Amino acid sequence: MTAPERSKAPAVVQHDPAGPAIPLVCDSPHSGVNYPEDFRYSVALEKLRQGEDTHVDALWLAAPDVGATLIAATFPRTYIDPNRDLADLDPDMLDGVWPEPLTPGVKTGLGKGLIWSRMDPQTPIYDRRLSVSEVQSRIQNYYVPYHRALEQAVQERYEQFGALWHLNLHSMPNDAYERLGIKTDKPLADFVLGDRDGATCEPAFVELIASFLRGKGYTVAWNDPYKGVQLIERIGRPAEKRHSLQIEIRRPLYMDEATRQPNQGFANLQRDLGELLTVVSAYVKRESGL
Repeated sequence: MTAPERSKAPAVVQHDPAGPAIPLVCDSPHSGVNYPEDFRYSVALEKLRQGEDTHVDALWLAAPDVGATLIAATFPRTYIDPNRDLADLDPDMLDGVWPEPLTPGVKTGLGKGLIWSRMDPQTPIYDRRLSVSEVQSRIQNYYVPYHRALEQAVQERYEQFGALWHLNLHSMPNDAYERLGIKTDKPLADFVLGDRDGATCEPAFVELIASFLRGKGYTVAWNDPYKGVQLIERIGRPAEKRHSLQIEIRRPLYMDEATRQPNQGFANLQRDLGELLTVVSAYVKRESGL
């Protein structure tokens, strides 16, 4: 496995539209592979990297070509997860008292909240408690810049066009059901579209994407097993013409989960997603009156 980079890289990379902008913003919050020097994890790196949505930002790199903004985190979500609320933090992993009220959720109980504490029940990430100051530093230097960049892009497009479509981009492990503690015999779909059970996105937009993907031969599920989390919940307000959709891709479609390297399917999937972005762009232009 190729080791990820260790650097003080900027927290966020933003790819602006290559031509005239449209009200489409895409973000990849979990594809970062720059591991901050102060991470100080104790788990094997091979295990830790299972938390990455490796290469997802590259899969959607055609977004700026159709007029969209593409934002990607450079840091790994195991370090701090920008798709979690700031209060979704496990107080038991801290060596002091957090200065504000905390509301850890179900995922935090599984070790995967704002700051991940373990990869699975048997694999803790740290051999220590984290100091309050180091968690606050992660928030200030990584979480806040990511949210600032995404919010600015969203607001600029919404104010410019009076409407917005947002794609929140992820990938999922082939054993996602097992990792989530869900017992089922059904196979994981190639794509899972999440709109929090219809709360964050207009159905027509979801169906447009689902139909395209099925037409390419992929299997598609809706909110099963992922419905979307903090980012689409905050951005998606369909009544205000703000539509936000999470897209999960089954990792074996494009990479080897053990080595994290792209496999033979990567180029085909990247091409298909480029075509999907062209279809989405046409829809967005039509619906926003461009």
